[in-house]
Amino acid sequence: MIQDNMGLTVTIVFQASSANYGESLGNVASLKKLTRGDGQQYSYISRQAIRYNIVQQLGEKEATLEAEGSGDKKVIQFAKDASIKDFPEIDFFGYMKTEKKTNSSIRSARVRLSNAISQEPYEGDTDFLTNMALAQRIRKATGDNTIHNSIAQSEIQHSYYVYTLTIDLDQIGIDDNDGTNLDASEKNRRVAKLLDVIQYLYRDIRGRREDLKPLFIIGGVYDIKNPVFENAVKVKDAKIDIESIQSVLDDPRVKDNTNIGFVNGAFDNSQEIKNKLNAVTVAKFMIDLKKKVAEYYEGN
Repeated sequence: MIQDNMGLTVTIVFQASSANYGESLGNVASLKKLTRGDGQQYSYISRQAIRYNIVQQLGEKEATLEAEGSGDKKVIQFAKDASIKDFPEIDFFGYMKTEKKTNSSIRSARVRLSNAISQEPYEGDTDFLTNMALAQRIRKATGDNTIHNSIAQSEIQHSYYVYTLTIDLDQIGIDDNDGTNLDASEKNRRVAKLLDVIQYLYRDIRGRREDLKPLFIIGGVYDIKNPVFENAVKVKDAKIDIESIQSVLDDPRVKDNTNIGFVNGAFDNSQEIKNKLNAVTVAKFMIDLKKKVAEYYEGN
């Protein structure tokens, strides 16, 4: 019998450049940003963008889709016969299936993501872009010197980002809508593969491949489903805030089940992270976390 109310949560710090854009303003591509009480703007990578990259990199068969509705009001959704038995994507991130004159079939996400928010304010930097090389080529090829370059600008920022992943371990592989309950080995396989993706996550954007793998990661398997460290992990002046993390670790239920991994040298207080938080490598952290997940499913 699966033990109720068991969750996995990890909070992750990575470093990346300009990894999510919103709508353009004229010829300026605008980063997704939010404004905090200090009046500063902070760029962010939306949870939808991170989810997209996870699904891309899972290497599992993508769930089938259909367009429901009539005329111009059709809604793209997962197919009515798409089951979590066949598609880990909807096992992790849920679905809503609608049909005329019937009740909607809904399964909430069992894997949840926060936005990845920059830890340094956006300072207004922009990248000036032209297609000079192509313009020169076409003028040379055609002899038409009246062809001009297109000019554009993109907002840019390089920053540390923080996001949190939570997984309802006791609900993976279970769908009450159709009576599905996968065996423990498949549940464990799916979660382990998701963690493998997180360990080496990346994002392709505007000809760049941005590295989203963890430089710092903290979390574990708990009998509470709160995203424990979501508001406690902060980066300032290239340093992890140790004090805020230690205040959360004062709770024995949290401390006894928490591990920490980091990339040595990625932060200016790396030695302090190692000494005060007993941090190990990210690879060791992931091995230990997957072992805890396997033990949970084997014991249930």
